[in-house]
Amino acid sequence: MVSQITRGIKISVLTSFEGTYFKNYKIHFAFSYEITIENHSKDSVQLISRHWEIFDSLNDREIVDGEGVIGKKPVLKPGELHTYNSGCLLSSPYGAMRGYFNMVNFTSTRKFKVIVPTFRLCAPYALN
Repeated sequence: MVSQITRGIKISVLTSFEGTYFKNYKIHFAFSYEITIENHSKDSVQLISRHWEIFDSLNDREIVDGEGVIGKKPVLKPGELHTYNSGCLLSSPYGAMRGYFNMVNFTSTRKFKVIVPTFRLCAPYALN
């Protein structure tokens, strides 16, 4: 698990290899990840959007931007947390993801970025 705190918002990521499958005559490596967002600040905040950089050892970097996370824009009061699960497909057994969440502070109405630390996506048999 990797974790990082930005402006009182803690992001923790836990990853898992889900297996391989063939689609359109190509092998795909499936990974899941669980992200927990904890509000350690004194203000209520809301997650507005996300930005991902996905690195695949056999492909170019892919950029993904979108509203909220899995269709939600969670509001976190001080001390609250939000956990969600998602996943990605790679063309190789090894890659990584990193990114950030755009959030808004309800007290100051200011928008800010919360860093999602780089997390590795690696099939167990690909490790040395």
